[in-house]
Amino acid sequence: MRAWVVARPGPIDSKPLERVDRDPPTPGPEEVLVRVRVCGVCRTDLHLAEGDLPPRDANVHRTPGHEIVGTVDAVGRDVAGLDVGQRVGVPWLAHTCGVCTYCRRGDENLCVTPRFTGWDVDGGYADYAVAHHAFVYPLPDELDDLDAAPMLCSGIIGYRALGRAGVPPGGALGIYGFGASAHLTAQIALAQGMRVHVLTRSVAAQQLALDLGCHSAAGADDAPPEQLDGAVLFAPVGTLVPPALAALDRGATLSIAGIYLTDIPARVRTPPVPGTHAHEHHGEHPRRRPRAVRARGRVEAARAGHRIRLRRGARCARRRRPRPPHRSGRRPRRLDI
Repeated sequence: MRAWVVARPGPIDSKPLERVDRDPPTPGPEEVLVRVRVCGVCRTDLHLAEGDLPPRDANVHRTPGHEIVGTVDAVGRDVAGLDVGQRVGVPWLAHTCGVCTYCRRGDENLCVTPRFTGWDVDGGYADYAVAHHAFVYPLPDELDDLDAAPMLCSGIIGYRALGRAGVPPGGALGIYGFGASAHLTAQIALAQGMRVHVLTRSVAAQQLALDLGCHSAAGADDAPPEQLDGAVLFAPVGTLVPPALAALDRGATLSIAGIYLTDIPARVRTPPVPGTHAHEHHGEHPRRRPRAVRARGRVEAARAGHRIRLRRGARCARRRRPRPPHRSGRRPRRLDI
């Protein structure tokens, strides 16, 4: 089968992704073999390729990609509830221990020994991928492949971070950065009756926010038009934490959504408004969340018109490279096999 691997982590222009040919993997007793139809390209994939997230095993050239949509091609002997030919999704969270304190209380995203798709196990930049059956999601027919792929990471992360922000019904939400996850989260928040204010450096992203129905859109360092009942920071830029905290009303929460963040300035140690606080969203989504982000078809992923074949996968990663600090208005890119 064809696959792309991170051979030498480094800047995308140094071509860290390498095309290889290998035998299709064999599923274990609790695993399924998925024939990949589409795999989204996430910013985390870029962090893995460029070495911001160091390889778990330096001796293994790992295949990235964790927004996988495909069909079950084979099942292990202990797999129940999934059938050959069934359309499924494979997300970032690949496995949890199930026995630690966090897993037992339902916070699997905080598991002490988690495994992640594309980091600990090979991901979807290939013709086939293997996944544990308990972390594979059957997909609804109303979502086509291209719409379903970003929901498996961007959608789930955004929904989770929105919940952690704790904005009450009809409250004011601030969104800092407006990329793949943020533009989905904005639609969920609007559907829940929130007033949504987007703060992002990208002029194109500001316009997209307004087109989606957000109540205002301004620069990342600007103040929103009202105090916020909660906010979510999607841009991986620590210098945005102080202005985001300053925009919060008393008792409000800033949810930091993402697996990677640059340094936060020291002055953020004391929140500017008594009672405000920042909540860092560690790890990623619990595996029981995906149905919630469907929102009955009201949430749609913005498409940029780039459908890139597997043989040109490295080009897709270069397109996903972020702009200079906190210019996070790019729309999602996907790898289409």
